[in-house]
Amino acid sequence: MPTHANRREFFTRIAAGSAALTAASRPGRAQSLSIEPGSDRLRKAYRTRMRLADYYMNMGEVPHPTNGDEERYSNKINSFSKTLLHDALGIVNREAYLSLERAIRSGLAEDFEAVLRGGNVRLKNPTGGYNLQMLGADGSQFTMRAAPAFASAEQAGEMVELYWEALTRDIPFAHYDSDPTIRQACQELSRMSDFRGPKQDGRVTPATIFRGARGNLVGPYISQFLLLPFRMGTTDVEQKQKSAVPGLEFLTDYSEWLGIQMGIGKGPGNKFEDTPRYIRNGRDLAHFVHYDSSFSPYYHALWIILKYGSLAYFAGNPYLYATGQEPYVNFGQTDSFDYVSRGAKPAFNAAWWQKWFIHKRARPEVFGGRVYHHSVKTAVYPIHDDVLGSHALEQTIRKFGTHLLAQAYSEGSPAHSAYPSGHATVAGACATLMKAFFREEYVVPEPVVASADGLRLEPYNGPELTIANELDKLAFNVAMGRNWAGIHWRTDATEGLQLGEDVAINLLRDMSSAYMDAFGGFTFTKFNGETITVCGEC
Repeated sequence: MPTHANRREFFTRIAAGSAALTAASRPGRAQSLSIEPGSDRLRKAYRTRMRLADYYMNMGEVPHPTNGDEERYSNKINSFSKTLLHDALGIVNREAYLSLERAIRSGLAEDFEAVLRGGNVRLKNPTGGYNLQMLGADGSQFTMRAAPAFASAEQAGEMVELYWEALTRDIPFAHYDSDPTIRQACQELSRMSDFRGPKQDGRVTPATIFRGARGNLVGPYISQFLLLPFRMGTTDVEQKQKSAVPGLEFLTDYSEWLGIQMGIGKGPGNKFEDTPRYIRNGRDLAHFVHYDSSFSPYYHALWIILKYGSLAYFAGNPYLYATGQEPYVNFGQTDSFDYVSRGAKPAFNAAWWQKWFIHKRARPEVFGGRVYHHSVKTAVYPIHDDVLGSHALEQTIRKFGTHLLAQAYSEGSPAHSAYPSGHATVAGACATLMKAFFREEYVVPEPVVASADGLRLEPYNGPELTIANELDKLAFNVAMGRNWAGIHWRTDATEGLQLGEDVAINLLRDMSSAYMDAFGGFTFTKFNGETITVCGEC
């Protein structure tokens, strides 16, 4: 895809906040079209389709930078190879890796059937990256920064964070200010050579640890949209879940770890507490994103926002000022459900293109295996000293008896590569579509926070929480939940969110072109704080 600056020139214009709605953006000012068959209506639809098709064709192909590790290491120590044949050190068999490469290049079903696998676990649908995208840009027309390299200080900082997340999975978010292990994690992450999580005055603190930027730093760790009750039609939903029992970790035994890399299967899974609980710690969040589906968290958030009424709709919604009709098919409840559901598949298309055809980044569990062999001197790998000398690794050995990264899921990571996170990409797309549709500055009424034991919701008293901040936080909660499980890196989450946002911006351009209402486009704030307006004709 073009650079971010060029993308803004192509299909957005900078907006200084929510501009006043002009008369031209009110209902009744749309272009008049005959409703008779064979009329200019069909010509208008055809011209719109062709204009958008030409637009994306003219964007052309884009560069796809990589970290170079696939070419740098002939033994593929930082390339995805899960489910393939491996040796006793967890190094992928050369012929098995080449068989996967042949299948990826050809896209043929018979080549994927011929991949030399080590067990019975199947690859997670590599050909999903081949899908053509008929709304917005094609999945191949989005670019991402290269993933951090195996030997880099940035990847080391991310691995140390993951070790700390495994060590602190059962600590309630409500106790972060006073917990000594959280304090140690903050101190060590602050000393990392290249840790890029949010900081206060240059230091990681209990208020910033394991969080995202900007709106994520306001209020409780968990978004209101994962806590508040809602009514879905006539069904009342309390957002408690069956929680995984504390202290149960997986892949801490090397033979178990190696079998999982080979795709041999998994042992007994999670055990669950008898009492449902609200999300109150990292394990709960990891458990939530183990069983969610696609756009479901944003679907739930939509029910919550809709109960706030029309005042929560974006300021440019033309029907806010109409007296003759109300929003429904256009810019109303029916439309909003379409917006939430539209983002998931295009986001997956874009993410799968990057995962399988560009980056092929190995999962954190694999890096843990490299740390293990390097530390016990059965192999030598270029692992940064920030990992090898960390307190996080030392405490991992003490608590779990291994250098391996403890996993919250018995199967470890899914059978597809790490970068970007599919959950994060979908989260970025769906949250962006919702921010475009609703009034960002609307203050969430009666906010809550989960009690330390997760059994009840308590009133939150602090800075105001807005729809925009809580949607940003929801997206990051979902993305980071996979990191809490040990299956993704921080950049898988943050760059996946950015990719999803790019996908959504393209979707908004196309979707806004289909309205006959005259309105000023969708104005919202991006994850990086930039305010933009997206419309089909501007």
